Amino acid sequence: MFRHHRYIAAFALSLALCCLTPLAMPQTAVASQIKLVVNKVPITSYDIAKRTAFLKLQRKKGNLRKMAEEELIEDALKRSAWESTRIRIADAEVDAYFARFAKSNKLTAAQLTQVLGQSGVTAQHYKEFIRTQMGWGQYVRARLAAEKRKDDNDITKKILARGGEKPTATEYILQQVIFVVPQAERGSRLAARTKEAEAMRQRFQNCESTPEFARGLMDVTVRNLGRKLAPELPGDWASHIKGLEQGQTTKVRQTDRGAEFIAVCRTRAVSDDRAAEMVWDAEDNASGQGAETQEKILAELREKANIQRK
Repeated sequence: MFRHHRYIAAFALSLALCCLTPLAMPQTAVASQIKLVVNKVPITSYDIAKRTAFLKLQRKKGNLRKMAEEELIEDALKRSAWESTRIRIADAEVDAYFARFAKSNKLTAAQLTQVLGQSGVTAQHYKEFIRTQMGWGQYVRARLAAEKRKDDNDITKKILARGGEKPTATEYILQQVIFVVPQAERGSRLAARTKEAEAMRQRFQNCESTPEFARGLMDVTVRNLGRKLAPELPGDWASHIKGLEQGQTTKVRQTDRGAEFIAVCRTRAVSDDRAAEMVWDAEDNASGQGAETQEKILAELREKANIQRK
């Protein structure tokens, strides 16, 4: 769910623009001063200069120095969080990612090191950034796993609180019928295809006969979508499907695929652990009590942190 590349800012830009153009370098580490302290971890003016250069390399706009300070504060919070557990990120893992990132930008690791040095970022700063995000990804996954175990216990408690009664959800067996319209022909054909789809929808009898009926039509796709509990229905179709009975269909809708409708093959009421989990998850999401996010974790860490500005 949380993979490394989702956390590592891929400044996959035109790195070639700055490859061989020496830029003004920030002041040396010797001349740097401590500007921030996060949970006893110092952040120097040199650190801020390197992160500011990193943001420039990503073509970020705005008050880059302030953005750099905020990113470094977050990095310090993330790193202190995962270092407080058993999570450790080996140099070999960082170097391997660094090499893969260089290759994805058609550079060698040595060339990427040169680019980062010339831009004022330095390879070491970027590698520590990689390490921090890798550790953070593992930390968030561990927190979410713990939250899932807690949720499973909560479901059991909710069932017991209801005297063993589980909530009921409607299960739908669905079939999708698509009158395909290529993007290049939407302007000239979509209206006509919509009428064709509507004509078929009005003659719909059951899901078993649909494939045979569609076989004589041009560019019509029939897809069996399988079983879906009501909370699992795709968001853009859910309101059109809920309340339909067996043998009924949604109205024809125009989508990026063409003109389509969904038929309800069968429905039934389901009351089991999975249905209970889906129903209560939907209720939690509707009330804003969804799964724990990395933003929520960061907010908790920031609230407990000791952050000093010099």
